[in-house]
Amino acid sequence: MTDHATNPDPGTTDGIAEDVRAELTSLRESIDNIDAAVVHMLAERFKATQRVGRLKAEHKLPPADPARERDQIARLRTLAAGAHLDPVFAEKFLNFIIAEVIRHHEAIARA
Repeated sequence: MTDHATNPDPGTTDGIAEDVRAELTSLRESIDNIDAAVVHMLAERFKATQRVGRLKAEHKLPPADPARERDQIARLRTLAAGAHLDPVFAEKFLNFIIAEVIRHHEAIARA
């Protein structure tokens, strides 16, 4: 689906009524702000996990912690359900992050 109507009204721009265009713009600006916040929060999370990786490497601990990962997934699924976000999606997202964290921890341990 596109933003363009099939029969543009003479009082619209590109077939989109001005009030609709204004609302789309406002919603998209909110989405952009949320995306920026997500990126910054992920950056902070990875800074913390890098510190964990260095600590694990110093003490010869394994890069992965399956029990911690299971607990985190269960916790995130609960948070997601409470926030009306699909817990399956939330778990997939966290699994992606966990895999990246483990990759970083392995690299730190090799260094």
